[in-house]
Amino acid sequence: MRPFGERWRAPYACDPWASRGRLYPEAVSPTRSDFQRDRDRIIHSSAFRRLKHKTQVFVYHEGDHFRTRLTHTIEVSQIARALARSLGLDEDLAEALALSHDLGHTPFGHTGEDTLDECMARCGGFDHNAQALRVVTRLERRYPDYDGLNLTWETLEGLVKHNGPLLDAEGQPTLRYAEHGVPLAIMEYNAVQDLELATFASGEAQAAAIADDIAYDAHDIDDGLRAGLFKIDDLREVPFLNGILAEIDSRWPNLELSRRIHELTRRVITRFVENVVAEGDRRLAALAPESAEDIRKAGETVICFSKEMREADAAIKRFLYARMYRHPEVMRVRAQADQVLRDLFNRFKAEPELMPEEWRADLSKDDEPRLARRVADYIAGMTDRYAILEHRRLFDVTPDLR
Repeated sequence: MRPFGERWRAPYACDPWASRGRLYPEAVSPTRSDFQRDRDRIIHSSAFRRLKHKTQVFVYHEGDHFRTRLTHTIEVSQIARALARSLGLDEDLAEALALSHDLGHTPFGHTGEDTLDECMARCGGFDHNAQALRVVTRLERRYPDYDGLNLTWETLEGLVKHNGPLLDAEGQPTLRYAEHGVPLAIMEYNAVQDLELATFASGEAQAAAIADDIAYDAHDIDDGLRAGLFKIDDLREVPFLNGILAEIDSRWPNLELSRRIHELTRRVITRFVENVVAEGDRRLAALAPESAEDIRKAGETVICFSKEMREADAAIKRFLYARMYRHPEVMRVRAQADQVLRDLFNRFKAEPELMPEEWRADLSKDDEPRLARRVADYIAGMTDRYAILEHRRLFDVTPDLR
């Protein structure tokens, strides 16, 4: 029975009362929809709590005002809900996908993912999306009847496919997986529960994915300015940002820097959100979908930026790549983080008995792929500070990552 006061959804929204269900069937909740239950299970998971001490760009102790994976996730969730509400999608599913999208990230941001991918090169590589799927289907061990969180098909599908199909119509990997193939963890799970890897994801998943881009652009500008990696007027080389700064300076010519930065970032978010809603409305009107399946089979992303705003997004990312992500100070810390995780991986793989008992159970050094994957799972779940503490426990010298 649908609860009293349920929000309106468009016909193309995913309907929690018509979900394809869970791998392990469960009784319907009398107080929450299936997507609300998914959201709540994600929030109460151990992996979600660990996001508090996982890096975005800066290590955890650099400053209290810099984003962590947790604060980034909360910002993505807020934007995803706003998009879903405006476009008639299911807000709870969009929020669940936003809250879960970074559960597979390693300590030390993208540096950790790159390091583990290299360490795992002979054993299937490492991909944070595939790791998020492992977290919610295997690695979270909280319930008596199954491993994982037993999320709905729609949440798992969106988690895996939020960036688009993984396979083409012939079953071959799409361009982003053409070189190394679809990650093994995804293919293994897909053999158990078909996530339809050759179709696009739901509108809710697309909203969560574009919300991630919006949040990244805005908060990395904010964090980069706070860290002194570039100055606010350096942003004028990006035409989109130059236009916003001109608006702010025209209205408030003597605005103090902190307020100027905040006004810039809030306007960036607003412009992006309004553009996605307008472009989504335009594409939805042209497609005229009558169900969530129509969006999955549209052959293109429906919830996205306009061409003009895609160019603005790309220009911001080019600026941040050159001036922030590849800044000498950031690169120096990245090199130290790489050393910490590489040392840990090699040591645990050579001496798995150094891992906690639950992680070393049933392991054999003769089964390299299984051993390597267990070590990668263990390290990927670490927070920044725990990885540093483990390195200090096992090695005489540990970089201070400052």
